[in-house]
Amino acid sequence: MPTVSSRTLQQDSTYIRERIRTVPDWPQTGVQFRDITPLLQDPETFHVLMDIFIRRYGRNSGEQNISLVAGIDARGFILGAVLAHQLKLPFIPIRKKGKLPFDTITEEYELEYGTGSLEIHSDACRAGDRALLIDDLIATGGTMLAGVKLLERLGAKLVECAAIIDLPELGGSKRIRDAGHAAYAVCAFEGH
Repeated sequence: MPTVSSRTLQQDSTYIRERIRTVPDWPQTGVQFRDITPLLQDPETFHVLMDIFIRRYGRNSGEQNISLVAGIDARGFILGAVLAHQLKLPFIPIRKKGKLPFDTITEEYELEYGTGSLEIHSDACRAGDRALLIDDLIATGGTMLAGVKLLERLGAKLVECAAIIDLPELGGSKRIRDAGHAAYAVCAFEGH
């Protein structure tokens, strides 16, 4: 792998995509699960992955001017906490229903193979905050849009939805954009 200064974003994106494991028929028949654990298990690969996000959001000026990073339970916590640490910003967890100990607000949403609810602490952010929302995957967009709604209900403005993987065939990134929000993914996989 070339040094950080000589690598292009496309080289890094390809490098990451090649290291994502596909698990057929999980959690149900017909689903091609994109497993990011190989990215986390190899320190160099994880460094490259986080470097992609840090290069994208680390400028932290102009239109972006991110004031917090929010991560969706559970893999978004891994990415979001590391990114928040590197950008010296607060990290806000958005969790599955019933997992946060303080006063919360809840948002229901549909998944590609079911339904769910997300919650955020009622004091997690405030009007004027500029949030980056991160998770491992954009599929139908339901989880991301639920996270966006939670942040906006508390007064924050979404800067961008970010993920490692986009599954464009499921329409989530388009759905996010159609709702008026920016979406970014390191790489994409056809199919689901």
